[in-house]
Amino acid sequence: MTQVPPSPPGSTRPALVLKDVTKRYGGVVAACALRLEAEPGELLTLIGPSGCGKSTTLRLVAGLERPDEGTICIADEVVADRRHWQPPERRRVGLVFQDHALFPHLTVAKNIAFGLDKLPRAERSRRVGEVLDMVRLGHLASRYPHELSGGEQQRVALARALAPKPAAVLLDEPFSNLDDNLRTKVRADTVAVLREAGTTAMLVTHDQTEALTVGDRVVVMRDGEIEQADTPERVFESPATRFVASFMGEADFLPARVRNALLTCEIGVVSTVPGWTTGWDVDVVLRPHEVALAVDPDSAARVVAVEYHGAFVLHTVVLGSGSTLRSWQPHAVRHPIGTPVTVSVVPGITPTLLIGDTAVTAPPL
Repeated sequence: MTQVPPSPPGSTRPALVLKDVTKRYGGVVAACALRLEAEPGELLTLIGPSGCGKSTTLRLVAGLERPDEGTICIADEVVADRRHWQPPERRRVGLVFQDHALFPHLTVAKNIAFGLDKLPRAERSRRVGEVLDMVRLGHLASRYPHELSGGEQQRVALARALAPKPAAVLLDEPFSNLDDNLRTKVRADTVAVLREAGTTAMLVTHDQTEALTVGDRVVVMRDGEIEQADTPERVFESPATRFVASFMGEADFLPARVRNALLTCEIGVVSTVPGWTTGWDVDVVLRPHEVALAVDPDSAARVVAVEYHGAFVLHTVVLGSGSTLRSWQPHAVRHPIGTPVTVSVVPGITPTLLIGDTAVTAPPL
């Protein structure tokens, strides 16, 4: 068993570390030189398109797959590298799957106790009671899985994962089988339990809203690589790449040029760019909530589509050049198709700038 060197006094070791982790399936690289750390108690959400490597990453941490290269550490212990590999049952991780994977012939209490067989009976019973109280299911301890709702089954699966006091809990799209209303509640309950337990967690999801609302940090993956790992606010408001901008919410792109420290595009001045010299060409990332509209009979821009979303109405506008922008408007504002409009950027917005496919905050050297 290989141990990570002890932390210096006053420092805190990450609960989970992936260093240059690579996994191949034949000629396909499912995970490529991944570098990622999770702090104690931190909740990471992994998101990306199908086949991006997010579930492979989870399985590598769990011990369900073995990396071809790199090192994985959990709670200061090396669990996988070129010389060592620990199976899942020795990794101090709890697993929660989308199908719950509960034993149908065991009661709720016995499902939770299943991984506690090495504890004395009294201590095992006490721990089962603790996690049942944590997920607020103590009154259902004697029921069987088929007697529970989908949300209750999910909470039992979480309680079972937490019962052995793991160093990390790994959740693989745990809410995807629930309907939208129940999903929101179960998700909030799950996050509350993880926070109460203080457990480091990694959650795989395909839902952008879920990734942003749940994670302390969001890890956006593409083609086996991490495109950006940052706070939800920065991933959404300051995407690192064109892919992140378009994947983590609706985004449109307009070519723009710097003139006299002003960033100008087809819809006018977008923002000031101090320190930039005249002549730089960039693309401006504009999200629908950043785009303002005003009726203007003299404008060449026209509304070409209107979608009602309840609290907001999404307007799609074609500019004179043929470029398209989308704009969220309050539910009471509906510009009919064909309406000529002036398009501008909402005051106070500092949009993301791209050179090629990479976000920039200053002119390249």
